Amino acid sequence: MAWRLDNSVVKGEIDNRIHGIVKGRFWLLGRADPIVLSLKGNCHRDMAGCLVSFENPTPESGDMIELNAVQIGTVGDMTASRKVRVLDVPAEEAMSMAKAGQKFPEHMGNCVYFEWFSECNGRVVIESVHYRVSISAPEWTMSQEEEVDQIRDSQKAIHRWMADLTAAMNPSAQDEAPDDFDDGPMDEFEWERSLKESDALTEKFGEVLEKYIDHPDRDQLIAQEMGWDWIEDTLSESAFSEAQADAMEIADTPPPEPNPLTEGVDWIRSKRDRITHPLTERAFQLAIRMRRRGEQLGLNEAPADSDFHEMVFQAQTLSAKLAGALDSIGYDHFVEGGFVVACLKRALQYFDRSIAASEKVRRKQLIDVADLNDFRRQLFEIREEMLRLIARFREKL
Repeated sequence: MAWRLDNSVVKGEIDNRIHGIVKGRFWLLGRADPIVLSLKGNCHRDMAGCLVSFENPTPESGDMIELNAVQIGTVGDMTASRKVRVLDVPAEEAMSMAKAGQKFPEHMGNCVYFEWFSECNGRVVIESVHYRVSISAPEWTMSQEEEVDQIRDSQKAIHRWMADLTAAMNPSAQDEAPDDFDDGPMDEFEWERSLKESDALTEKFGEVLEKYIDHPDRDQLIAQEMGWDWIEDTLSESAFSEAQADAMEIADTPPPEPNPLTEGVDWIRSKRDRITHPLTERAFQLAIRMRRRGEQLGLNEAPADSDFHEMVFQAQTLSAKLAGALDSIGYDHFVEGGFVVACLKRALQYFDRSIAASEKVRRKQLIDVADLNDFRRQLFEIREEMLRLIARFREKL
């Protein structure tokens, strides 16, 4: 993940008055000493050769501020005039209007966007439309050729970081497929590798989308960074027509029905009238009951207690991961045991996080001991059932 800073920035400066070098420093709310920048590269043309000073008129806590005190690395995109959409109403009001089908007021505005790639923290971005900015007269002027080179260098920098991110999240993704590879059912370890690769791609896509979301050539740039060479063919008229035909065919297909012989074991009909696994429903209802208990005690109201929120959120995430692992096994189609085992093993981490947060809730005495003990007891019972299911589906490998 990239480090993104906005609210916690108090003030700072970016100095590109020496060609090929960007120095700088900025202060964060909650840290007495400034973060110091020592980077190779140049800013965009609007800042090239200049000293840029910026100040946040209303600094607030909330950002991750555990950055290394000295940031050594490479410049990404640094500009004080990035065009972005700016809401003319509070975010909560805009969301309410969008849900009601109304168009919320907005305008295009300038945004400071300072991006770099450090040796210690990876990608770091300072981005805001609210800072007061002052730019000095340039000590040197960037030529059009240098501007093209700078843009190309920025793209290379994020491409290298994306490659490092993918490799770090899943080192095995660099390995070549074995000679005896076949397309038969995968075991749990092959599924784990596949799921890690999916995580890496999702992470990569999120970072690329965030960077290019307002760029006029967004789709093309995202496709290039993701390595999607086929995107133009997919967007062609013939491919679109074929996709439409496939969608219509799928729409005409009746929904599948679960196996009536496994009702109550591999599937149930939930209170929401959905086909789901009994363990999925149990985890979901447990998290919902605790969330409602928090509402009764005022723990969900701003400022909400972070530990209680973490405890419930991780339990809700556990139920979602159980749905992904188990909700399809009630149907007659073939279920790969390796996939189920790999998903259940990955889901255990959310149990661990919820239990860890519950210990903090216990120490704070936020809810009745009996209620918390019952929540924890049921979580442990869910874990035991997960382990039993892992053993069951391992037998199918």
